[in-house]
Amino acid sequence: MNMMHPEADKLEVRNLAVLSELDATDRSALEALPPLISSDSHVMEPRSLWSELPSPFREIFEEQLARFAFSTNGMPAGASDPHARVADQKRDGVEAEILFPNDAMGIFGLDGGPVQQACFHLYNDWLADYCKVAPKHLFGVPCVAAYDIDAAVAEMHRAHGMGLTGVMVWQVPDPQLPFTSKHYDPLWAAAAEAGAPVNMHILTGHSYARRLEKITGYERIRGSVNKKTNDTINALFDLIFSGVFDRHPKLRVVLAESECGWLPFILQQWDYYFDRFRTKESMGIERKPSEIFNEQVYCTWLEDYSGTRQFTWWGQDNLMWSNDYSHPNSTFPYSRENILHHIGSLPKDVQTKLIRDNAIRAYGLASRLEENYHVN
Repeated sequence: MNMMHPEADKLEVRNLAVLSELDATDRSALEALPPLISSDSHVMEPRSLWSELPSPFREIFEEQLARFAFSTNGMPAGASDPHARVADQKRDGVEAEILFPNDAMGIFGLDGGPVQQACFHLYNDWLADYCKVAPKHLFGVPCVAAYDIDAAVAEMHRAHGMGLTGVMVWQVPDPQLPFTSKHYDPLWAAAAEAGAPVNMHILTGHSYARRLEKITGYERIRGSVNKKTNDTINALFDLIFSGVFDRHPKLRVVLAESECGWLPFILQQWDYYFDRFRTKESMGIERKPSEIFNEQVYCTWLEDYSGTRQFTWWGQDNLMWSNDYSHPNSTFPYSRENILHHIGSLPKDVQTKLIRDNAIRAYGLASRLEENYHVN
């Protein structure tokens, strides 16, 4: 395995993705990194897949695609070809990836359960076939429509029967079905019983993502930072303060592609006001919000230099590295260099948690990865 990527001068890479000069110490540190596990990566579903939808669902989703579709320009072949993806993993020092959709994320923004169910059923079938090519390296997360929660539970179990991992729901619900509602309790209970973490990814559901094609200029920054972070904060707030984690103590939730630098501050503020107001009125929970987070919530990080500075004292057991392959924002093929840039000064055991062990624990991958340990 070539750790140094000699073709680096021929590729356009982001300023934080590669250390421009590697000395002997850096090279040794790169070689010493264990195989990586990305907790947030993406597949690119073939556009032809959606032609299999029956009418009128096909027309509804095609209209959504016009607003939401990902550009495939410059996207690596591994986004759609699992064989090419495994080759890219080996090149980048990645052992396994947790896989989320690209275009199918837009399905969460469609109104109504039947159309979402039809789309996700098709996507989950395709994703299962994609992952079967390398089931010890590719771990797809099935998507479910939350309008009919019993149907969501059934689809989650069907997907698990095909080898998929965890479950994904919208991050911003239909306003008629807020996360404070007990509507979701059957899914939370089923996911907890199955040991399946519930994943909430940015840009899913009834968020600003439904109008991405109309956002231009500096409003793109407002969406990418202000609105995106606010969506994640509100989802986590509703889950914590409505008692979801108290009712389901085995439930685990993953906040995907939300970065992490904001989390210690928000949790600190929630703790402060929880303690301040709890003597005057019910807060709906007994544990501090930070305690609930520490015990039951995970979050991914990619390119958050502010957030990774805090790993010396916070997040060591809850944060999980991601490469965001196959997006333009991806650290591929310089993931190891980028990790060294962000957390190279941390103790080795902490690095291993952040780039590997936390994901193994969150997704219950230990037994499924066991066969890889002797070949990586």
